[in-house]
Amino acid sequence: MGPSDLAHVLRHLSSISHPDLIVGLQTADDAAVWRLDADRALVQTVDFFTPIVDDAYTYGAIAAANSLSDVYAMGGEPFLALAIAAFPSELPKDLLADIFRGGADKAAEAGVIIAGGHTITDDEPKYGLCVTGFVHPDRLLTKAGVRPGDALYLTKPIGTGVITTALKKERADMAHVDAAVSWMLRLNRDAARLLARFPEVQGCTDITGFGLLGHAYEMACASGVALELEASAVPDMDGAVAYAEADLLPGGADRNQEYLAETDSSGHARVTVAPDVAPAQAALLFDPQTSGGLLVAVPPALVSHVEATFRDERQPLWRIGRAVEGRGGRVV
Repeated sequence: MGPSDLAHVLRHLSSISHPDLIVGLQTADDAAVWRLDADRALVQTVDFFTPIVDDAYTYGAIAAANSLSDVYAMGGEPFLALAIAAFPSELPKDLLADIFRGGADKAAEAGVIIAGGHTITDDEPKYGLCVTGFVHPDRLLTKAGVRPGDALYLTKPIGTGVITTALKKERADMAHVDAAVSWMLRLNRDAARLLARFPEVQGCTDITGFGLLGHAYEMACASGVALELEASAVPDMDGAVAYAEADLLPGGADRNQEYLAETDSSGHARVTVAPDVAPAQAALLFDPQTSGGLLVAVPPALVSHVEATFRDERQPLWRIGRAVEGRGGRVV
């Protein structure tokens, strides 16, 4: 569901609150967080989607990595999951078994046990996880944790939407597909654990269906700041720009762009893109991602330390912008 439609259907639920509900619907964050005591809080999220690749096992593994990502984006460690699946009655059940096996293996890689779930018959396969994790209430990462002056970093390149769309239309180079799959299978666990070494880092989200600009805009709103992204600094996957130039964009990219081009309550566009940004590069910024990277805000005093830590641990990290006074998003 696009961001505009989602905001409409959730508008009556944003007032739900409880003293122990640390994070709920108010900030459109990646997961719900419930305080258990002074030292522990539960992080809970659910995510599922239709097949994004042809291989059933790989699809299950990607869906699991995508579901686990929301817990990492909140600074938590997942430990338990339930599976949710829909499957057509006419397809071989061995395919569903392969999906489950892929999801279970990826969960095991993360140290997570899939302890049960629920399956229904449907016209199109769907699979994902409801994931539960722990986080210390004082070490929580949220979309509302960005401050003016923070540097913005991304831990994975973008482009999964255009590449998988090209695959569905049989116009993709399989080398590009294989590279995109490897990024989607990559857990955000290691990046989140490195960020946990820096308690001053408080702003984070993961990039999924609303695209880089959609999730950046959510962070800007939740934090009461403006985010400026440098288009040329944003990493893209091999082949992504060429597929965007060939107009192989998924439908979600158009929905994201239309929503972000609309004006907010102050009469300003939610996100503005400078006219000198190449059209294909701009389009990728709206591209829906599957199991995308973390978008994290780092206070200025920590920039060199965070960069050195990621470099020393051989973890990918790209500096793509900054937070400034104001509201909304700008791409330069």
